Amino acid sequence: MVGILIALCVVVGVHAQDTIVVHHSSLDSMQYLSTVVVYAVKPYSEVIPAQVLSGKVLEGLNSHSIADAIRYFSGVQLKDYGGVGGLKTVDVRSMGSNHMGVFYDGIQLGNAQNGQVDLGKFSLDNIDEISLYHGQKSDIFQSAKDFGSAGNLYLRTKRPKFNPGKRDNLNITMRTGSFGLANPSIRWEHKLSRSLSLLANLEYTYATGQYHFRYRKFFSDHTLAWDTTAVRQNGDIQAFRAEGGLFGAVTDGQWMWKAYYYDSRKGIPGAIVNNVWKHAQRQWDRNFFTQGSYRQRITDRYSLMVNAKYARDYLRYLNPDTTLMYIDNEFWQDEIYVSTANKYTILPDWDVNLSVDYQWNYLNATLTNFSYPTRHTLLTALATAYTWRRLKVQASGLFTLVNDRHTTRNGDQVLAHHSNTRTKVTPAIFVSWHPWLEYDLNLRAFYKRIFRMPTFNDLYYTDIGNSNLRPEYATQYNIGAQYQLFNEHGVLSAIKLTVDGYYNEITDKILAIPKGSGLYRWTMMNIGTVKIRGVDATVRMSFKLPHDILLDANLSYTWQRAQDYSDPTDNGEGGTYKGQIAYIPWHSGSFIGHARWHDLELNYSFIYVGERYHDSSNVPVSHEQPWYTHDLSASYQFHLGKTRLKVAAEVNNLLNQYYDVIANYPMPGRNYKLTIKFDV
Repeated sequence: MVGILIALCVVVGVHAQDTIVVHHSSLDSMQYLSTVVVYAVKPYSEVIPAQVLSGKVLEGLNSHSIADAIRYFSGVQLKDYGGVGGLKTVDVRSMGSNHMGVFYDGIQLGNAQNGQVDLGKFSLDNIDEISLYHGQKSDIFQSAKDFGSAGNLYLRTKRPKFNPGKRDNLNITMRTGSFGLANPSIRWEHKLSRSLSLLANLEYTYATGQYHFRYRKFFSDHTLAWDTTAVRQNGDIQAFRAEGGLFGAVTDGQWMWKAYYYDSRKGIPGAIVNNVWKHAQRQWDRNFFTQGSYRQRITDRYSLMVNAKYARDYLRYLNPDTTLMYIDNEFWQDEIYVSTANKYTILPDWDVNLSVDYQWNYLNATLTNFSYPTRHTLLTALATAYTWRRLKVQASGLFTLVNDRHTTRNGDQVLAHHSNTRTKVTPAIFVSWHPWLEYDLNLRAFYKRIFRMPTFNDLYYTDIGNSNLRPEYATQYNIGAQYQLFNEHGVLSAIKLTVDGYYNEITDKILAIPKGSGLYRWTMMNIGTVKIRGVDATVRMSFKLPHDILLDANLSYTWQRAQDYSDPTDNGEGGTYKGQIAYIPWHSGSFIGHARWHDLELNYSFIYVGERYHDSSNVPVSHEQPWYTHDLSASYQFHLGKTRLKVAAEVNNLLNQYYDVIANYPMPGRNYKLTIKFDV
C-alpha cells in the first residue's frame, strides 16, 4: 500500500500542472475536486550517482572498444598507445590505473601480474551499459571487492530479451573501414523456457594497423629539425572473441553463468624515437574466464548474493631486436575467486551488509630465477545504509588480509622460500541530502581511504622487483551537487547538472627508479607522494523539437591540478617537486550530440585534452600540445520483411589532426568506418 501511494505521488508530481476533474454520479458522494498541486520527486537510490553511457547514446558513439567510449566521462584519463590493437588503460582522477576497479557483469576483471586491464580487448557489441562511480557504487549489497578501489567501472553485458511469441533473436554485424579493418560479429539469443535463456556471441577483428602520421623533431633551442609524414608499421592485429552465457530466474531472484575467451596476436608499433620508424616486437594473448552469479531475496529482510570465477591468462612477449635486448618471455596467470554478500534489513530505512571474498592468484613464467608467486587475499566488508527523511548515509569498513608466498628457482634448483602477510582496515562514508521536496536537488559528499597491493611484477619481476615494497595508500575527499528538471511540454524536456570538487592524496606511491647505468635495469621503490585537486562538471539535456525530432546533448568538463610532492629537495630548475604529474592535463572535456528523426540518427562527438607534460619536471622539452578530435556518424534503419537492417557510416578525427596521447605514440588521422547490422 505504501509503495502504491509513493508511485501515485510521483505521477502526480510529474503532472503537477494538470487539473483533476471527477464528474458526479449517483454512486459517488463527491461532486467536484478542484485543482490539486502535489510536489514530489522520483525517489533516489544512489548516494553518489554514476556517470552512465547506455542505449542509443552508447550505440551511436564512434567507438570500437570500451576504452574509446569511456573517454567521454568526466575525470577520466585514457592512456592509448594507438591503433585498433594498442594498449588502452583508464585512469580516474589521476589516481593511477591500478586504483581503478573494472567489473564485468558484477565481477572484477583482474591482472595480478601488472594490475593493468586492457580495455581495448573488450568490444562494445555485447555491452548494454557502461557506468563509472567515483569512490564506490552506492549500493551496499555488493561484493567486498567493490569497496576496495578508488573508482569502479561497471560493464553490463546485454541480456536476452524476447518479444511476445519469439524464441530466438539473431544479430549479425559487419564493420569495415580504414587500416584494413574487417570486424564481423554474431550474437544469438535463445529462449529455452519461461525462466531460462541462452546467449552466444562471436567476434573476429583484423586490421593492418597502418596509418599515416606526422612526425616533428625539435632541437634543444626549439628550432625545427624536421617535419615529415610516415606510415605507422607493426600495428597489425588478429583477435577472436567468444562469449556465452545462461540466464535464469528463480522466485525473487536471478542467476547467471558466463564463459569468455579472447585470443589475439598483434604487433607492438613502439615509440617513434631516435629516427627509428619500425619495430619488430610481437605479443600473443589468450584470456579465458568463466564466472557465475546468484542473487535472491530469501525473506522480506534477508537477501543473498554469491559470485564465483575462474580465470586463466597467457601472455607471450617477443623482442627479436638483438641491438636492444633479445626477449622472449611467456607468462601464465591463474585466478580463483569466490564471494558472498548478505544484506539484512533491520528497519525499513536501515540496511546492513556483510560481504566476504576470497581470491587466489598464481603466476608462472619462463624468466630465469623467477619467484613463482602465489597470493591469497581475504576481504571482509561490513557496510550499512540509513535513510532519515531526505538524508541518506552509507558507511563501510573493509578488512584486507594478503598473504604472498614465492619460491625462487633456477631450473629445478630451489634457491629460496619467502612468505609475507599484510593486513589493513580502510573506512569510507558517503552522505547525500535532498534539502527540498519541490526541487530535485541533491547535495553529496564522501570520504574514503583505500590501498592497493604491489603487483607481482612490482614485487617479483627478475632483477627489477622489490619484495619489500609497501602498499600504496590513497585518501579521497569529494563534495558535490546534482540538479534535475523535467518538462514534458517544453522544447527542453529534461536537464541534469552535476558538479563535484575533490581532493585526493596518494602516499607510498610505487615508482620505477633506474638502477645503475643499464637502460634495462630498474628497481621498484616507495618514494612517491601525489596530491590531486580537481573539479568535474557535467550537463545532460534532452530536447523535443518540431517534426518529431529528438535531440540529446551531453557535456563534460574536468579541471585538475595533480602535483608530485615526492621530494621537496628536488625543486630547482627541471625539478619535479610540485610539478604536474605526467600526462595529466589541467583542462579536458567532451561533448556528445545525438539527434533522431524517425529511423534516421545523427551523432557528433568532440573530445578536448589540454596541455600537459610527459614527466613531472614540467620543462619545455616535455611539454605536450593540446589535442582534440571531432567524430561524426549517421545511421538509418529499415525493415526487409521480418529482418531489421541498420547501416551506419562514421568519420573519425574529422579535421585530420595529428596528435599523441602518449608521447611518441602517434594516433591515427582521419579515418572511416562502415557498419551493417542485421536483426532477425
